[in-house]
Amino acid sequence: MDQPRAPDGEAEVARDRLLALEDADTAYRRDRLLAALTLIAGVGLAIALPFALQAGAEFFLPVTAALVVAIALVPLLEWLERRRIPPALAAFLCVILFIAIANAAVAAILFPAMQWFELLPERVDRLNATLAPLIDVYANLERFIDNVVNRFAHIGPGMPQAVRVETPNSLLQIIATSAPAAAIQMFFALLVIFFFLAGWSRMRKRAITTRTSFDGAMTTARVIQRMVDATSTYLGTITVVNIGMGLVVAFVLWLIGMPTPLMWGGIAAVLNYIPYLGPIASALLLALGGLMAFTDLGYALLPAICFVAIHLVESNLVTPAVVGRRLTINPLLILLSLSFWAWVWGTTGALLAVPLLIIGRTILDAAGKPDIAGFLFEEGTLIHEHQEDARTPPQ
Repeated sequence: MDQPRAPDGEAEVARDRLLALEDADTAYRRDRLLAALTLIAGVGLAIALPFALQAGAEFFLPVTAALVVAIALVPLLEWLERRRIPPALAAFLCVILFIAIANAAVAAILFPAMQWFELLPERVDRLNATLAPLIDVYANLERFIDNVVNRFAHIGPGMPQAVRVETPNSLLQIIATSAPAAAIQMFFALLVIFFFLAGWSRMRKRAITTRTSFDGAMTTARVIQRMVDATSTYLGTITVVNIGMGLVVAFVLWLIGMPTPLMWGGIAAVLNYIPYLGPIASALLLALGGLMAFTDLGYALLPAICFVAIHLVESNLVTPAVVGRRLTINPLLILLSLSFWAWVWGTTGALLAVPLLIIGRTILDAAGKPDIAGFLFEEGTLIHEHQEDARTPPQ
């Protein structure tokens, strides 16, 4: 007997439902491919970006440093503009203030440091005399190792060869070789700061008013305000803390008779911008300076010991009380940012590591983080809707 045929209407509905499922599956696969391509492109960009920043450091470094400084100066700019000062004049005053502070810091540190560099060859004998007790401890061990190496290598003592190394006569020669490029980069950075501040109000207004929705405009305004507040607050409070710590270090070093105490206080204040590694470098430099200034080993290490004690009080009591929990950052993120930017741009990158971390974290917190895990495990926003569409048959 012949099987009963389904009405034409039911067949068309079933066919349409099958086509809809196929279209949903095709759309899902397309979005899945786009998500994979986006992830691959993002990974490639993340891998290539550090090398591009490192290769183009002559351009990217002054621009980035200038933008960080300009963002930190925005509250001062807005304060001047509220006093009915024209934007260009307010930006010029901010740049002049920044130049004055930077020149004062350089004058307090650089010129005494030049004298220390000039005295270094003369103080080598004093260093040897001060470190003689420590050198004697390792002298026999070094002699024993040399004898063992010579015995296994069957090499006689031989005559030592004199090696002559040409060194600059003064620090001015080192600065003179790199001054033109440094001066050009400094002038370029100052121009970036000025034009950024002069057009800040106009750029912020344009970024907000060009949004098509009120919610988008408010989100943009909040992101900009949070970024400026977080960066300027951190740099402002840390600068005040570092200057205070530097003055305390200079006063203590002056009490114990350390030459040029203001220079050492300035070095400690500048290096304290670099978390973890900066204080270590300051302690080592103070230890070297103490060995050059004093003959007694215990007294020579006193400047470094005093700095370590002051830094412990500052980092555990003063800074947490001044900065507070609002600007508390995960130490692991600080270390990763510090190592990354120090690898890319050296010491200057290490100084910019924490401000750049604050700016990036503020933008990501306000704008949202990318759903990379969702792309990998098929639970992302782009493909989740199509999965639901594919599972729900059409009515």
